[in-house]
Amino acid sequence: MSMQASGMKIAVLGGGHGCYAAAADFSEAGHEVRLWRRDAAALVPLKAEGAITLKDHKGRRQVRLALVTEELGQAVKGADLIFAPLPAFAQADVARLLAPHIEEGQVLFIPPGTFGSYVMTKAIRDLGVRTNFSIAETGTLPWLTRKHGATEVAVTTRASRLPTGVFPSKNTKAALEVVSRAFPGVIEPVEDALSAALMNAGPIIHPPLIIMNAGPIAHFPRWDIHKEGTQPTIRRVHDALDAERMAAREALGYRPPHFPLADHYTTSNWMYGNLAHDKLVDSGDWHEKLDLDTHRYMAEDVEMGLSFLASVCRWAGVQCRTADGLLRLGEVAAGRDFSRSGRTLENLHLASLTRPEMTQLLTEGL
Repeated sequence: MSMQASGMKIAVLGGGHGCYAAAADFSEAGHEVRLWRRDAAALVPLKAEGAITLKDHKGRRQVRLALVTEELGQAVKGADLIFAPLPAFAQADVARLLAPHIEEGQVLFIPPGTFGSYVMTKAIRDLGVRTNFSIAETGTLPWLTRKHGATEVAVTTRASRLPTGVFPSKNTKAALEVVSRAFPGVIEPVEDALSAALMNAGPIIHPPLIIMNAGPIAHFPRWDIHKEGTQPTIRRVHDALDAERMAAREALGYRPPHFPLADHYTTSNWMYGNLAHDKLVDSGDWHEKLDLDTHRYMAEDVEMGLSFLASVCRWAGVQCRTADGLLRLGEVAAGRDFSRSGRTLENLHLASLTRPEMTQLLTEGL
């Protein structure tokens, strides 16, 4: 295969919106892309086509992939970068599948992370793997994107700033050099994986939008939480919740910029750059049917992400009344006890660590 000088071997893991956008963009940039999905039946149309149809501001075109496979070992063998935009609740399971195949020096990138860099590393280490690898995580998926079928994806806009941390942070320089080749000019290093986890935008944007719009979501055939559902009252809840996130970052000594969510709505300085919210609404792709019992807005952004944020606030001694209130409403709506099922420092057995012990863990790894 003839590739550009900058071309890497990249494994893309999963079959969601972000996976398709990644596979298409990486391939078009001259990288050798192998896409893996464990659902073999769902992979049949893409294997037959061998290409993803990409739609964006440049138009509509087919982008061929080097490999489409349900064999994980095939996808990751010799890969410079493993890109895995997995929901938080799938991270540990996929990490265990990945463990036998991980190679010395490989870099994984999980956007967004929800502290999945630690969770996935621990799952791999618990299986006895001692290979040196790094996992980077950031605050959002690098695309606002939706699939339009089994072989087609539409990209509304691409991230222009991705605050990214690495577990363990001693590997930051080498790991982010690799990630930056896939996202040139976009990666902004932060202190460590916990700092990056506290940049996660999903648990700030989505819990107020789905919980406070639960009635119309259930009633109407389709509902756009970002258009009809984003009203001044809900934006005030966003701002209060985001203030708790930023207070936790400040209490832990993490440096600005903290990427306040308000910038997403009012300026060009947030992760998706200029007019991102307007572009999202204008696309119409988020005017959709949501099942709050199963949708990842609840299972990932509330049960995992918001639970994690609230637990970090508790550990840091920061009040989080807004997060706690939304969590309680989410628990009642979902019929689950998120303190048991969610991702928290307590459930990760990290809540008893002192600050120096947490710093040591984040720096040196497991």
